[in-house]
Amino acid sequence: MSSLTLDAAEEIVGAALKRAQALGKAVSVAVVDAGGFVISVRRSDGARPLTPDIARAKAYTAAVMQRPGKMLKKWQESQPVFFSQLSQLPGAALPIMAAEGSVTIKKDGEIIGGLGIAGGTADEDQQVADDVLASLGYELEFAAWGVAGTAADDAGRPENSEQPERSEQPEQTEKGA
Repeated sequence: MSSLTLDAAEEIVGAALKRAQALGKAVSVAVVDAGGFVISVRRSDGARPLTPDIARAKAYTAAVMQRPGKMLKKWQESQPVFFSQLSQLPGAALPIMAAEGSVTIKKDGEIIGGLGIAGGTADEDQQVADDVLASLGYELEFAAWGVAGTAADDAGRPENSEQPERSEQPEQTEKGA
């Protein structure tokens, strides 16, 4: 079983801050472990005051929901009450944010944490997260939610969906980007 070390988290954070700076963006970056517990959070000079909290919530979501925020958006849009209640659960440490810039950290097929970027546009936050994780050798492919078929059809569908199972097709994956 792999775990995300402080050194690895700091490497991700440093690379993300550098990548955002190259885009001319002042951002905050958060990395959490697989349980959603903070390993590292940094706010660059000029980043807005709420961005560290937003980055933490994005990282938390990617880790505990075990899918990038971008994949969770369709599910959140189809079941907004369910998603709003997730943040109210006694064990929920932070809000669940199905948004760009929320990327699950996966290595050797195992989910080991979450990365949150906040401060740019949604697309910029996502670009920074994807670029950094890809450059450091982390995986960006995630199985669609529980139903075999095309990744675009299944993205964001909860595992206990009422859709019929199509077992004759191989399992598809979707890129978290």
